[in-house]
Amino acid sequence: MNLFVRVLILLALCLWPVPAMAQTAGQTTAVGPQRTERIEAELVPMSAWAAPGSTAVVAVKQTIKPDWHTYWRNPGDSGGATTLTWTLPGGVRAGDIVWPVPERQRISGLMNYGYSGVVYLPVPVEVPASARPGTSLPLTVRALFLVCSAEMCVPDELTLRLELPVREGSAPLDPRHGAAITRVLENAPGPAGIEARIVLENGVLTLGAAGGPLAGRDPGPSYFFPFEGGVIDHPAPQTGEWGPQGLTLRLQPGGETRAAGLTGPVGGVLVTAHGAWEIRAGQGVAPAGTTGSGALAIAADATPAASGGDSGTGLATLARAVLFAILGGLILNLMPCVFPILAMKAASLAASAHDVRHARRDGLAFLAGVLTTFLLLAGGLLALRAAGEAVGWGFQLQSPPVTAGLALLMLAVALNLSSVFHIGGGLQGAGSGPLARLPGGLGAFFTGALAVIVAAPCTAPFMAFALGAALVMPWPMALLVFLGLGLGLALPFVAVSLTPGLLARLPRPGPWMERLKNLLAFPMYATALWLAWVFSRQTGAEALGLLFVAGLLLALGLWLVGCGQAERGFGRRGVFHLTAGVAALLLAGAALILAARAPAPAAGPAAAVEGAGPTSAPWSATAVEAALAEGRPVLVNFTADWCVTCKINERTSLSSAGLKNAMAQGNAVYLVGDWTRRDDAITAELQRHGRSGVPLYLLYSPGSPEPRILPQLLTEGVVIDALKAAES
Repeated sequence: MNLFVRVLILLALCLWPVPAMAQTAGQTTAVGPQRTERIEAELVPMSAWAAPGSTAVVAVKQTIKPDWHTYWRNPGDSGGATTLTWTLPGGVRAGDIVWPVPERQRISGLMNYGYSGVVYLPVPVEVPASARPGTSLPLTVRALFLVCSAEMCVPDELTLRLELPVREGSAPLDPRHGAAITRVLENAPGPAGIEARIVLENGVLTLGAAGGPLAGRDPGPSYFFPFEGGVIDHPAPQTGEWGPQGLTLRLQPGGETRAAGLTGPVGGVLVTAHGAWEIRAGQGVAPAGTTGSGALAIAADATPAASGGDSGTGLATLARAVLFAILGGLILNLMPCVFPILAMKAASLAASAHDVRHARRDGLAFLAGVLTTFLLLAGGLLALRAAGEAVGWGFQLQSPPVTAGLALLMLAVALNLSSVFHIGGGLQGAGSGPLARLPGGLGAFFTGALAVIVAAPCTAPFMAFALGAALVMPWPMALLVFLGLGLGLALPFVAVSLTPGLLARLPRPGPWMERLKNLLAFPMYATALWLAWVFSRQTGAEALGLLFVAGLLLALGLWLVGCGQAERGFGRRGVFHLTAGVAALLLAGAALILAARAPAPAAGPAAAVEGAGPTSAPWSATAVEAALAEGRPVLVNFTADWCVTCKINERTSLSSAGLKNAMAQGNAVYLVGDWTRRDDAITAELQRHGRSGVPLYLLYSPGSPEPRILPQLLTEGVVIDALKAAES
């Protein structure tokens, strides 16, 4: 299968959800249930008819397929609430959704709030006094559901219609749905005279509630669902106590609360063993009467978790994360950032293609190099996160010294492939010596290590779930996930090296291999230049100049070493060349240290970017909120200069005149979050959406609390279609 076909397959995998949404967009508005592959929805009445001048109740009934779920008004750590857009006759008005108490859906260390199975969302509808008995009111609603499983989310839009009869007198319940809607309304949270206060002290939110239905009785296991995201840390357990003066819950603050503190009253739903009620907690001292004798400890998170999600540390979640990691590693072989390393893998394989024993050795050594390097990177990442550092996948290329060192390493590899020097024995006949010039399995091992180092900043389909799960698992499980990712990356090379039938199909060794080796040096030169460019973006012109000096001295030193190696007898000329080469390499190291220590330019606000594509502005949560408040869609591009996939998407899909026109027509805003250098705010935002690396593309629509996540490999058409959907 050629490379072009493989890329087409990858694009099809990435874009698979798009047709699913397109299917739903064209649904008819016939009365009755409407369906997608994941959900069936219907607009149904509570009563058999509506009287003129009354308030009727209708409901959007959802029948959700197993292993899928929709969301509450606050979806939690991910997802998006169901939204309803009404088309009603004159004088008819629809109220807000009466939200049932949500389920808690714990998925891969995240906590979402939503619904599964069958759920009714009741809505009050005011019928005008002028409505004529004997007629019917045509009610039409466009319902947008974000329907998610543990692996993916699909926005399903259905247009629902109901002909509501108008008659005089009190109406009986609808025989099909009336009783179910009535139960939802009876159990729906509402105000109940509970007095509540909330305070943030020493990094802990203390919520106190007393009075009303809480007076005089133990509320039992309790849980607080906030109306707004970012107030509390949703996955964290809620613990508390009950005493003579009421209930106290201790909550962990969410990201917005940690950043800005409490900025006003906190609203939400308090669920106890006796019922659920809406509360509005003002800032103040929480009740202190819960610490004396008789106080009862309540493990608020001890109530059963909602169906539809596995424990973040469960075996099922671990198995799924490892499987997705292997698939992500396989696809990572096709990502643009790995293309240069494919050249080294091809060279290593071609060298030993017709020596089964050496090919097997190289394949296993390559696998060992990949797995070892993945373990080292994963261990460093997990250790930094355990120490409280906000880092994500690809964190090593956010360090200018690491970027500079890798640039020189890639230059050395390229010079080796260009025969400037070699490591190991002398130059052998074409086909009988390792092309990478590293002795035997050692060369294959370091080829695997280099593949991981350069591939690590990229993310591929299936990797997002795997990495997101790994970063919230206990470290032994997390390391298994990273090993699965390494196994997927190495699997194609290892499979070929261990299959004699496939090896036999490769060309026989000959002079062509020396020419191939020299040709394969150029991707390495390109990689070195790219890393130098990334280094310049992280530091500045002075540091880049020092890196160029280090590169020149490195090339000179390696050439001198190569000259010394060519002196068979290691006479005086050979010793001179080797000594001069070592001196040049030492000077190159000194120049590298100076380059890495060069002061970076002061980071000021990023300037808007002009060009053929849409004008961009720097991303911030405030900028997103300001644009949404103006009713404008927002396209957010989280990128980095060291992410090759990001740059290809920007060149091919995000910088076209067509996209610029589409955004202008929709009055959309384009924001760019640059993660080239470490930025804790961007890291936190990536984590909020279940990602640990870039690229990540978000499209916010006015009125929707959560954005739509676009595929990691973009086309111009995908982005434009998403913008049109956001505008409708």
